[in-house]
Amino acid sequence: MSAPTLPGAEQLLAALDDDQRAVASHLSGPVCVLAGAGTGKTRAVTYRIAHGVVTGAYNPTTVLAVTFTARAAGEMRSRLRDLGVSGVQARTFHAAALRQLSYFWPSAIGGGIPRIAEHKAPLISEAAGRLGLGVDRIAIRDLASEIEWAKVSLVTPDDYVRAASSAGREGAAGHDLTTIARLLSVYEDAKTERNVIDFEDVLLLTVGILAERDDVAATVRSQYRHFIVDEYQDVSPLQQRLLELWLGGRQEICVVGDVSQTIYSFTGASPRHLTEFPRRYPKAEVVRLVRDYRSTPQVVSLANAVLARAGRARNVAAVELQAQRPSGPGVRFETYDDDEAEARGVAARIAELIRGGVRASEVAILYRTNAQSEAYEQALSQAGVGYLVRGGERFFSRREVRDALVLLRGAARSQSDGTMPDLVRDVLASAGWTLEPPSARGAARERWESLNSLVSLAEDMAATRGADMAAFVAELSERATAQHAPTVEGVTLASLHAAKGLEWDAVFLVGVSEGLLPISLADGEDAIAEERRLLYVGVTRAREHLQLSFSRSRTAGGRGTRKRSRFLDGIWPQEEDGTGRGGRHTGTRAAKRDALQTALAEGDADPEIFERLRVWRADVAREIDKPAFTVLHDTTLLAIASAQPRELRHLAILRGIGPTKLEAYGAQILAVVRGEGPAGTST
Repeated sequence: MSAPTLPGAEQLLAALDDDQRAVASHLSGPVCVLAGAGTGKTRAVTYRIAHGVVTGAYNPTTVLAVTFTARAAGEMRSRLRDLGVSGVQARTFHAAALRQLSYFWPSAIGGGIPRIAEHKAPLISEAAGRLGLGVDRIAIRDLASEIEWAKVSLVTPDDYVRAASSAGREGAAGHDLTTIARLLSVYEDAKTERNVIDFEDVLLLTVGILAERDDVAATVRSQYRHFIVDEYQDVSPLQQRLLELWLGGRQEICVVGDVSQTIYSFTGASPRHLTEFPRRYPKAEVVRLVRDYRSTPQVVSLANAVLARAGRARNVAAVELQAQRPSGPGVRFETYDDDEAEARGVAARIAELIRGGVRASEVAILYRTNAQSEAYEQALSQAGVGYLVRGGERFFSRREVRDALVLLRGAARSQSDGTMPDLVRDVLASAGWTLEPPSARGAARERWESLNSLVSLAEDMAATRGADMAAFVAELSERATAQHAPTVEGVTLASLHAAKGLEWDAVFLVGVSEGLLPISLADGEDAIAEERRLLYVGVTRAREHLQLSFSRSRTAGGRGTRKRSRFLDGIWPQEEDGTGRGGRHTGTRAAKRDALQTALAEGDADPEIFERLRVWRADVAREIDKPAFTVLHDTTLLAIASAQPRELRHLAILRGIGPTKLEAYGAQILAVVRGEGPAGTST
């Protein structure tokens, strides 16, 4: 298999839009990329690296690209390889730190590096026992989270009470701050006695060696001269400290982030590193990526509306997305009587989409808490739809996958005739793969889906890269190391946090009710703001089909006291009774929605203008505390989006615009049509 040829500089830059090109063109000095969801940030930074290599500005072996997930690192390496760039290190913070720690430990510390404890639970249980604290599984989980927060926040046991109090933390698992501080100290003692380190220690020890050993720091800095950091809004103080030590005062750094996707503050992550980047680097080039290539205008409009209703000044570092895709189906809003009915309704709609041609692997159900998944697993099974729960057993840890890798490695070492995909099919047939999926659901179907995903990956690599058997096995080995699983054909069930960085053709956001979104535990303005951003992340995972739903009651026949999320005030379609709190889904409402979509699809109305008008109308309705239809009917919005009036006299002749409406809203409507806010500011 021949390696891809690195394109020329002009060819690389010509493949980007203006904003992405600005990222790829600035090859030196500090660069801050404020990248909205779906705006092609990975494309921009990989082309930046390729551009630096082709122009001679970068030696690829001196470039370190840091991501937050192994999957993202694998994706970046794959894209660079497709561009003909090899030698660039794309790793997570922990993977990069562990590599350095393992290399320098013998000379800097002496002996072999301690074993990394896979789980904190045994250590926490031992520490709690020494202190006479009773803990169960849930308490251990909460204590582990608190320990992790302290360590990534560079908080020592001695300083924990002060730092935790300043951060507004109230302890964990029912224990006060002083008790947690004692537990932190004993936990560290238990690790030392067992000669083990934990996940956070990998970063802490690397920081310690780089800070104390000038020779080690000099070696690392001579190796890596150019840094790219993805998801910079989620950097913790510990990761920021490591990054500063890697840089050693140099300014060859490009950071990429989106403050609107900051959803890990509870773990110690802080967006201030991103928002304050231009202050730390006054000569930094700041580029905004705002063109959304992922989602339809309908999805983008909702995403922008969710953030616009935050009720306070929007962060200056936030970007407002601009849809680039053609118009798609409208966003669906559904209300159900109870949780079981919601699960059945969502499963039925998914089955309908799959019959219409949407692949199951391009569908996701996203929820706030993992406990919500069970009802949807059952409903999908009853509907005959395959699924996988993200966050369950890792793909490369499954027995059938491990056995398949052994067989494939053996086949790669032998001389066999035939194309690579045919050889893979033959090998996997001996492991239980068949051309058609088994009729049975459950474990048998899951095993088949795992093996079939390997077949699909082989077919894709042969078609796009001309890969042979050796290259396929090498790809699988790299993916296994990075836990970068191939696509499994099934509906994805995932929490909103686990969905970060992913995307699907169809997304179902379920349980969007008060108490779940925002979660009842969210206390204070900052916590509520983060819950809103979590909804934004969920919305922006959808490319084309998006449905939001909630149920009025937890159980069938229960009191329907639930209310839909406050984050959807002014967005959720108003009911005719004017409550705005949503109602049962009816045939009449569905017919109206379908008729509206038909009018948009078949008429002359501009869908983007129509969506802007709907958002504006919802704002006005909320301000005057009346249903949206009392401001302007949908038919009037369609007429405006079709005529696109530029002057009041043109607007006045449209049906539904009388003298009163013209005087009250005329100037605002014209501004919205022009793509500006009511006050004349650009939207």
